[in-house]
Amino acid sequence: MYNKLKINNMKTKTLLSIAFAFITGLILLSCEEDEDNQKPVINLTELGYENSKIGYSGTDIHIEADIVAEGTIDIVTIEIHPESEHEKSASIDLHEDEWEVDTSFTEFSGLKNTNFHKHIDIPADADTGHYHFHFIVTDMEGQQSVVEEELKIKHPDDAVAPEISISSAPTINQVFNNNETISISGSVSDDQALGGVYIGLVRESQNLTDTEVNATNTITILHTHEFDSPTSHVFSVSITVGAAQDNDITPKDITGDIAWQSANYYIIVKCKDAFGGNWTFSNHYPIQINY
Repeated sequence: MYNKLKINNMKTKTLLSIAFAFITGLILLSCEEDEDNQKPVINLTELGYENSKIGYSGTDIHIEADIVAEGTIDIVTIEIHPESEHEKSASIDLHEDEWEVDTSFTEFSGLKNTNFHKHIDIPADADTGHYHFHFIVTDMEGQQSVVEEELKIKHPDDAVAPEISISSAPTINQVFNNNETISISGSVSDDQALGGVYIGLVRESQNLTDTEVNATNTITILHTHEFDSPTSHVFSVSITVGAAQDNDITPKDITGDIAWQSANYYIIVKCKDAFGGNWTFSNHYPIQINY
């Protein structure tokens, strides 16, 4: 009888040990899964000039953030709506004409970490006042993280446009062959604060106005919102004919409508200030490309 009890006790202890190990394994697995599936982490580093959380009607607002998503990024969404949005009811829409933003970006899909750097246009007729800003990251697991900030929209208060000075540029109609380097240098300045500089290589047959030239429709030689000082910046930049990517903030492939061609091109420098949305445009610097 004693031996039977002893054997039964040993069996019970063995079963309990197995059950304990099984439960412990489940807990550890659950913890590991929790660690593997953490929600995206967002570090919003800049909203408006020098993270002022102020935007100016008729200009654009600079948004920058670092994102880490263990579950890999699916969609990044920016939402902006007036503070008065909360006053709306189902039956009465008090502010139907107010400026709102609900824009999603899929270009970061599949990445575990990235630097988000975008500029959102603010219409000239956007109402001034207080707005709510939402930065939303959804990962491939369906998990979502949100950073919210208060944003103020003001009327521009800088009436003086920036100045552009070119110190070195190609000669008129200079010919550049494949693998040769196109360079330009100079400086920009503003009485209050610089907002952005763009240098584009434009194919004449695109028939773009100076205002239309931007990072989406031309080959970027320089695109920056980081300067030597708030009021001045010196640049010396170049691009090689036939390069696979340009010098955009996030370099883009030189394909499709902006693909290299044997054609007449020109270089243009554009600069805007931070608080007024005033643009200054350089002369065109015409060149020929043999590709």
